[in-house]
Amino acid sequence: MMNTKTAKVAVSLVCTVAAVCSFAGCGGGGGSSSQNGSIELKFQTWNLKNEKFTDYFEGLIKQFETENKGVHIKWVDQPADNYQQKLSTDAAAKQLPDVIDMGPEPTYALASAGALLNIAKEDPSAKDDYIPAAWDAATMKGSRVEEGTYGLPWYLNTGPTFYNKDLLAECGLDEKNLPKTQDDMFNQAKTFGEKCGGMYAMTTGLPSIQDFGMYGVPLMNKDKTKFTFNDKKGVEFIQHYADMYKSKAFTDDTLNVNSNTDSKNFNSGTQAFMNGSLYSVDDIRKNSPSLFKHVGITTMVANTHPNMMLEMMTVNASSAHKDMALKLAKFVTNPKNQLSFDKKANVFPSSKGTIDDPFFNPTGDDLDAVAMRMCAKQVRNGRIWGPPQLTGPAGKPFGEQVALAVQGKISPQEALDTAVKAANDGLQ
Repeated sequence: MMNTKTAKVAVSLVCTVAAVCSFAGCGGGGGSSSQNGSIELKFQTWNLKNEKFTDYFEGLIKQFETENKGVHIKWVDQPADNYQQKLSTDAAAKQLPDVIDMGPEPTYALASAGALLNIAKEDPSAKDDYIPAAWDAATMKGSRVEEGTYGLPWYLNTGPTFYNKDLLAECGLDEKNLPKTQDDMFNQAKTFGEKCGGMYAMTTGLPSIQDFGMYGVPLMNKDKTKFTFNDKKGVEFIQHYADMYKSKAFTDDTLNVNSNTDSKNFNSGTQAFMNGSLYSVDDIRKNSPSLFKHVGITTMVANTHPNMMLEMMTVNASSAHKDMALKLAKFVTNPKNQLSFDKKANVFPSSKGTIDDPFFNPTGDDLDAVAMRMCAKQVRNGRIWGPPQLTGPAGKPFGEQVALAVQGKISPQEALDTAVKAANDGLQ
């Protein structure tokens, strides 16, 4: 229902990486030393070498090289397409860069294969520099990975819930009584269905695993060795969606939507609520100016903590210059450099205290300022709900089973039992 999408969409190849690395060995590559004793580090970003960010990274690299005489940074940037496959190929060929930009899912895959540095072991004090929610999300544990923190948190993304004021009024909902929790949304769905069922969608139709977390469903056991979202709370959650579907609060058109179609539906005026990001304000302003005048925003609808997405800087465990690579990763993710990047990218910091900067707390009542303040509040209270273990074969049946249950083709319990079994089998 309320999915938060990062600007980068990643699907890691957990099994591929682990299998290839078990035979070929992972890591390798990375920095080198020249005959005069200088150090070269390979620093890799993901889809960031462009007119918007190139000057930022070139300045960052120049400053690091100035402060660390004899160190030379080779910056490479990979396109978004097939980024995860590229990481797995580099790991198998022992050609991973020294410092690598990636999200939790590929981090879990490469950490499971022994390819990434356990920063918690290498530099325990690093934990003090980042907000707890981000550090916790960078910390991996489970049956296939040594417990540890395998990346330094870099930036976060989250977004408010957008709503169409006119559509709410037409469909019997009160803007003065906006849903604050998922339970509120479910309670209002009956009215929406009675007034507008079949004509409009209240929201998108299928919940993500992050939505389960925001509802309060226990996603995994404490040791992260077993998925548990098929318990009573999970079944209750899916039943609410089945009830919404039956009442026509959303339609088949809004099942299996991605962030692009979600935005298209909302911008066309056929969807009442959409969870977006700071980018959504400009998107609606430019692509649906008539709707923009009737758009309101509220905080992300969640029973527990709002969801965030995380991007990290990881370090190659087999780097020839691990200490300097870790120093570079810390430099990229320090408060000053995070703030500079976040201002350019319209994302949010994971470093402690940085969210209190005036940039994230603007005055004014325009949509841009209100959205920024709401997002800053969510960063202070948010969680990264998506388990990185639910990827590849482990995660594939999840959406399929949830869709069947929402449409009433199988029971919620049956659907979640099947999804959990597949997910747990994938963990092994």
